[in-house]
Amino acid sequence: MSGMKRVQNPRSMQELGLEWRRQGLCVGLVPTMGYWHEGHLSLMRWAREHCDLLVASIFVNPTQFGPGEDLENYPSDIELDSALATECGVDVLFTPCRDDMYLPGHGTWVNVPELTKNLCGRSRPGHFQGVATVVCKLFNLVQPTFAAFGEKDWQQVAVIRKMTRELDIPVRVEGRPIVRESDGLAMSSRNVYLTVEERAVAPHIQKGLCLLEGMVRAGERDCGALRKAVRDYYAAWIPSGVLDYLELVDPETIETVDHVRSDFLAAVALRLGKARLIDNKRINLEK
Repeated sequence: MSGMKRVQNPRSMQELGLEWRRQGLCVGLVPTMGYWHEGHLSLMRWAREHCDLLVASIFVNPTQFGPGEDLENYPSDIELDSALATECGVDVLFTPCRDDMYLPGHGTWVNVPELTKNLCGRSRPGHFQGVATVVCKLFNLVQPTFAAFGEKDWQQVAVIRKMTRELDIPVRVEGRPIVRESDGLAMSSRNVYLTVEERAVAPHIQKGLCLLEGMVRAGERDCGALRKAVRDYYAAWIPSGVLDYLELVDPETIETVDHVRSDFLAAVALRLGKARLIDNKRINLEK
């Protein structure tokens, strides 16, 4: 395919995807909501090396936003994203509109209840129903061989993997490491909401998780003590932040653990001004 093609109509996208599948081509997909940062671009560069054709999608999915969230104000720059897609070797940029993705009377949803009771699933009811549904639709439209997702939203990757496996969707789900700013802040499109003062303290989100890991590797096994230490750290270093959750969970089931295991995930969500920021650290004591 010569030059990047932009596709907006879902049926046109599906026709392309089905034709590629008939040809036996390996197709990579990077689903996004746009306003790309280096984290998105790293997914595309990695995917570009592992497929014959690369599709990136931009769709601000209304069904994963709750009341009072930033749906209408979500940052967007489609022209810049389009230029970046070309630089990353994207073959097709899929940019459907809301009315084409959700026809009038839409009432079919995908739920993965076992993995969405905790973390963001608990604090954002309905969020993962919207995520699972739109990703299922994207898989059906693009017909990819694999799809790449960032592990900053670890729970999202777990949900999509379980959905794909249990619905027998022939797509390989690839989780890729968190990409960070030089000071450790996890890259996010929502970082643009931060004021100068908020941006200055935001790196302490990750530093709190590093503190927790250090305590565990030094021998601390009490989950309550670990959570208290990190909460105290955030209170001291991010006093304007409002902690949504700080949990230690099983990486596969996303269930809170009551004692430190050899492999667990420390996950946090913190509201800082207009931004809700998430981060995590997987801690494997065998490594």
